[in-house]
Amino acid sequence: MSLKELFRFPASRLSRRIAFWVFISVIVIETLIFIPSYRSREKELLSQLKEISLARVALTMKIAKPDASDSELFQHVKMLQDDKMVVGGALYRLDGKKVGAFGKMPDLRIENLKTAGMTFLLNRDGSYYDIACSPAELQRDYRLILRHDSSSVKQRLLAFFLRIAGLVVIISTVVTVGTWLTLRWIVVNPILNLRHDLVRAGESLSNDNQTPDLYSAEVQRHDELGEVIGAFRQMYRQISDAINEQKKAEEALRKSFKQVESYSRVLDNELEKGRRMQINFLPDKLLQMPGWETAAFFKPARQVAGDFYDIFQLPGGSIGFVIADVCDKGVGAALFMALFRSLIRVFSGQTSLDGLPLTCSQSFLDEPTRFADNPSLDQTHITALKAVNLTNNYIALNHGDLAMFATLFFGILDPDSGSLSYINGGHEPLFIVGSEGGVKEHLSHTGPAVGIEPDIKFKIQQTHMASGDILLGYTDGVIEADTSDGTFFTMKRLVSILETPASTATELLDRIANSVQAHVGGADQFDDITMLAVRRIS
Repeated sequence: MSLKELFRFPASRLSRRIAFWVFISVIVIETLIFIPSYRSREKELLSQLKEISLARVALTMKIAKPDASDSELFQHVKMLQDDKMVVGGALYRLDGKKVGAFGKMPDLRIENLKTAGMTFLLNRDGSYYDIACSPAELQRDYRLILRHDSSSVKQRLLAFFLRIAGLVVIISTVVTVGTWLTLRWIVVNPILNLRHDLVRAGESLSNDNQTPDLYSAEVQRHDELGEVIGAFRQMYRQISDAINEQKKAEEALRKSFKQVESYSRVLDNELEKGRRMQINFLPDKLLQMPGWETAAFFKPARQVAGDFYDIFQLPGGSIGFVIADVCDKGVGAALFMALFRSLIRVFSGQTSLDGLPLTCSQSFLDEPTRFADNPSLDQTHITALKAVNLTNNYIALNHGDLAMFATLFFGILDPDSGSLSYINGGHEPLFIVGSEGGVKEHLSHTGPAVGIEPDIKFKIQQTHMASGDILLGYTDGVIEADTSDGTFFTMKRLVSILETPASTATELLDRIANSVQAHVGGADQFDDITMLAVRRIS
């Protein structure tokens, strides 16, 4: 091969295409080989980080006393924080209650450990690596989740990537050049000669001439090129048939799209009906009592929601109010919301609904109550609060297979005295805010979530609301409202808002709602947001 012919070869369109795809193919193959190596290297580096971290944790646990309290153990855990490795963490009891958190909060939550069984989590950009330590690793009945700075891992992975990428480019270039040099004799020349034969044969047939001397007639090939001429007509027919079938398929697809659009409109209409129906389940007008003010805020994440609140009259003049969050979202949660609301109302002995008198089975009211240990509690309050037990048993026994439950706060208020009896079933703690601002009291859990399993005993607690006090209830959609980068609103930010006195319950809810919206900005809402406030005026 002359030098002139060698440089003429790449000018062929076919050769350029073949060489290009050879280059791309080598790149793709090397990339496919590289990806598992990259993942393996990443796992290796993260494993090293995890081993170092667990070693530090083990050393810290040895230092801590075996009988150390929550606060003492947490102080030891905080000593793990440094700028190069551990940048934050959270310590939990086995029941899921947080002991404390420090530094940057991990994205890996205690809920992930219980539901998905996750023990580690690398964030999206790889900057942080969360590791959960088991009770066995801690040698204590706790769960520890640490957030690690994994930027060094990213840097080492980048260096690894650049080394491999350089090798891939070199290998691809060498293979491509070699292909260019060999394709002339092996592939390109036979194909170009075959193309020439097809042109000459077409001209001969169109002019009704005798068959010319063809290169393909002299060369015997026992490969696919030898079958091209005979297969051409068959391929053409197959392509024509395929095109016709494609046209039919496109027409059928257009009809299917029209049907989908129709079904979508019907579904949207049904969801809108569900939304309006759910809104009707919530109080149209909040019950207002002399000397008291009530206010609520409700913003679902979807057309229908699992959050709900309620305020209603009970026998003897007491007022019952509920704020709850049914697990999950969407239609299923909305249906269970309606069920929970109805059961609480009926079982608590509600006397009227929008002016319609109601009655409750006397057997519920006469049954002895065993879950209230405080003899000073009002018997009517105990009877009403027993609705939580009855609702829990009904849901767990009749719908336990659906694994649907709710965190629920049910309070019974004596509007004359300001006495408040309540059950908090796994819900976020409610706050009593003083007239001068600031949180006076946390109304924390008195039992687990409602509907998980039957025959759970819920404790009844009692408190008192003074003049000017505001009782604030909310769902986790408030404190877990997050920005596009995953930054939560947090309980701390909510409590800071409560430091400023509020003249009305409505003003307080508006202030919180505006602050949440300012924090979230344009990010999508992923959870329902519900708030309920009750203020004693005099």
